[in-house]
Amino acid sequence: MHLKTYLRIVRASAWYDLIVTIGFATPWSFALVHQSLSQLNSGLGIAGEFPAFAAAHVLMANLLGSIVTIWAILRLRDTRMEYGRYDAAGRVLFSMWQLYAVAHGASQIILAFTVFEIAFGILQLLPISHKDNKR
Repeated sequence: MHLKTYLRIVRASAWYDLIVTIGFATPWSFALVHQSLSQLNSGLGIAGEFPAFAAAHVLMANLLGSIVTIWAILRLRDTRMEYGRYDAAGRVLFSMWQLYAVAHGASQIILAFTVFEIAFGILQLLPISHKDNKR
C-alpha cells in the first residue's frame, strides 16, 4: 500500500472515532447515547443489555470518550504512519474487550462497532511501500 493511501485510512479511522465517541465525552451527551443504544437494543430485540450506569461507570465512559476524541483530533491534525500503527494496536485491544463484553452479556449491538475496530485495525497494520515513505 502506498503511504498516501495509508494516511487516508488513518484519517478515516480518526473521523470514525470522533463521530462514534464524542458522545461519550460528557455525562450529559453520554446519557443520550446510552438511552439511544438501550432503546435501539430493546426495539430490535437484540440479545444482551445496556444496563443502567452508576456514577463510576459514567466516569469511565466519559474518560474513554474524552481520550478517544482527543486522539482522533490529533490524528486529523497531524496524520502520521506511526499514529496509524499505534491506533491499530488500540483497536486490537478494543476488539478483544468488546468481544469479551458481548460474551458476558453485553448487547450484541457492540459487535457492529467491533467490525469497524477489526477492519481499521487490519488496514492500519498492512505493510506500506517504503519507496514513497517520506514521513
